[in-house]
Amino acid sequence: MPSPADRILDAAKRCCEQWGVAKVTIDDIAAASGVSRATLYRLFPGGKEVLFEALRVRELNEFFAVLRAEVEGVDDLESLIVRSVVVATRELRADEHLALMLASEPGETLGQLTVEGLPRIVRMANVTLTPMVARFVPEPAARRLIDVLARLTISYFLAPSTEIDLGDEESARQFLRPVIAVLAPVPPPYPTPVTTSP
Repeated sequence: MPSPADRILDAAKRCCEQWGVAKVTIDDIAAASGVSRATLYRLFPGGKEVLFEALRVRELNEFFAVLRAEVEGVDDLESLIVRSVVVATRELRADEHLALMLASEPGETLGQLTVEGLPRIVRMANVTLTPMVARFVPEPAARRLIDVLARLTISYFLAPSTEIDLGDEESARQFLRPVIAVLAPVPPPYPTPVTTSP
């Protein structure tokens, strides 16, 4: 059974899809969630803005949990990066709530994917993926690569290319291989020193 906070967030999501972010009221969300206004304000002091911020954080956490599950255990850098971008692209395309919000509230939704929300997305991408990428390259290179790829994936989702399909593994691999080579070159393996007996 969902907690009252989750019921409120689920209701907020449904209300946004039905009426749009600007028109939804706290009363709408309270009625749709089956909780009182007092409970809603107790769980989300500050009202609508705090509630919508909590919803954005939850959605982002869920997105990166799916991404992490899909890429854990990948054992080489190129495959890890390609898989991350492909899964992220597919998840963005399949997100019905995001599609509805882009159709009904394009300005607000674009803001959450770009100017306002992009720093949070990049931060979450780094928290989730940098430790995995840093198994193959130094951490500064891992962070740089994840930063650029997060921005690239969002940009591609919002304005898809007819030349490259980042949701297709082979197309993504061909496009990303030189990007990886420039941003996070894998250091050459050093030969094991040979010891000779005196």
